[in-house]
Amino acid sequence: MKKNNTLFIVIPCYNEEEVIHETTKRLKEKLNKLIKDEVISNNSRVMYVNDGSKDKTWELIKEISDAEEHFTGITLSRNRGHQNALVAGLLTAKNYADVVISMDADLQDDINAIDEMLEKYNDGCDIVYGVRSSRKKDTFFKKFTAEGFYKFMSLMGVDIVFNHADYRLTSRRVLDNFADFKEVNLFLRGMFPLIGYKSDKVYYERAERFAGESKYPLKKMLNFAWDGITSFSVKPLRFICILGFIILFISVLIMIYSLVQKIIGNTVDGWTFLNISIWFIGGLQMLSLGVVGEYVGKMYNETKARPRYIVSENLLENKKGK
Repeated sequence: MKKNNTLFIVIPCYNEEEVIHETTKRLKEKLNKLIKDEVISNNSRVMYVNDGSKDKTWELIKEISDAEEHFTGITLSRNRGHQNALVAGLLTAKNYADVVISMDADLQDDINAIDEMLEKYNDGCDIVYGVRSSRKKDTFFKKFTAEGFYKFMSLMGVDIVFNHADYRLTSRRVLDNFADFKEVNLFLRGMFPLIGYKSDKVYYERAERFAGESKYPLKKMLNFAWDGITSFSVKPLRFICILGFIILFISVLIMIYSLVQKIIGNTVDGWTFLNISIWFIGGLQMLSLGVVGEYVGKMYNETKARPRYIVSENLLENKKGK
């Protein structure tokens, strides 16, 4: 595979005014070095994706685009969430690039891993996953919940790369195929392994956030995990079915036991047992309906086929127009 390809680095941004100048500074140095070494072409760009930020993020992106040759951006018409913003950037960038790398704006992903990603791409890999080498800097709770998330997802039958977030390299042909995935409920960490093609991993040490606050608190992480499970696995529905058969079997045993006790005249007051059984079965039914409802709700969203995002402005096209 030839070198000197056009690289686009796609970075979703939501209220990132505190970090965007430092991110630009570091990525400018990295891009200039790669261009000088003829690893990538001079047409390569960093593309910021403004996900309906409420601060000055979009104004800063436009200023950076005007001042820096290798920086551009797009903005969505409203906030659509990290996964939709990332998809918007990827599908826009594929029209200009040979290869695209996605990463976050908070400078936690090691940009030096880009060199190794490009090496593996030049060796024939269409997807290169950025994988954390360790979680030594995480708190016990963060490490426990994060690793538990990946293990649980694997248990649910989701093909997912352990300790990989959304720091990855993808070739244009991967993104061309990815564009055929039309689902609204997005879980990109599970979608790219489905595409196939030759892939590899690059390990890196994740740094502390340079500034600002994490956009993924515990509540969002739990919602993200649940979306991933219900978008890629029907095992929760199978679990409900199996649990239903188990409870049915137990209820038959209890019925037989009750009839025997009735026949031999050994009747006892069963209020406690009856009360516990009613509450248990009622709670189980509500939980089961909730799980089924989640799947029905996702089907409802998919059948409406609404656009996942709307790009209201593309700075790269604006420059071409001038």
